[in-house]
Amino acid sequence: MSVESPRLLILETSGRFGHVAVARGETLLARSRLDEARRQARDLAPAVSELLRSQGWKARDLQGVIVSLGPGSYTGLRVGIISAKALCYAIGCPLVGVETFAAIAAQAPAQAARLDVLTDAQQDKVYVQPFARSADGAWRSTAPLSIRTVDDWLAGRDAEAWVSGPGIDAHTQRLPAAVSLVPLELRIPQPESLLRLGLERYVAGERDDVWTLEPIYLRPSSAEEQWQRLGRG
Repeated sequence: MSVESPRLLILETSGRFGHVAVARGETLLARSRLDEARRQARDLAPAVSELLRSQGWKARDLQGVIVSLGPGSYTGLRVGIISAKALCYAIGCPLVGVETFAAIAAQAPAQAARLDVLTDAQQDKVYVQPFARSADGAWRSTAPLSIRTVDDWLAGRDAEAWVSGPGIDAHTQRLPAAVSLVPLELRIPQPESLLRLGLERYVAGERDDVWTLEPIYLRPSSAEEQWQRLGRG
């Protein structure tokens, strides 16, 4: 098998609903949607086993694992990334992380040239990152990921930029009427976009370290912030 058509597992657990999928090269073979109650480690592993079984694969047949890095749900991301790291370590296959916002950007309609991707950061704040489509059609971030109040983001945003990401839903009523929204089904990361970006890294020989790869967070979780306020951090 060539490096362009490896057997791959894809884990996306950043949001309310997660996905597990298997692919061979560019072809997505099967997928399973995980609801909010099934993103825990005890349920993720059986879902992976069932998908592998559907293809007649064993875990040791995998040649790579692609995992969504966030930002997103603290618990979901930890479960997905720890599971991916443990599996790659156990069977000795490559680990490839994909930034969740980059995957969401890759799903934007062809007519969009600029894009803001958002997810909720609680306390009337959002994680936000702007992207622009380059000459080759690929999306590139134009500024680092940041946490901003919704009002601050609205005041400084590019008026021509489309808006995407799971963070839109909570703030739709505050958006200007002229804002172009990415269709609802494309605002959450899909296995297809994770596969496309992850396979690019895989073919280029890029790998992540099973010991050091971490979810993308800009601040502690609510529980960790409470712990710190109590002076126990």
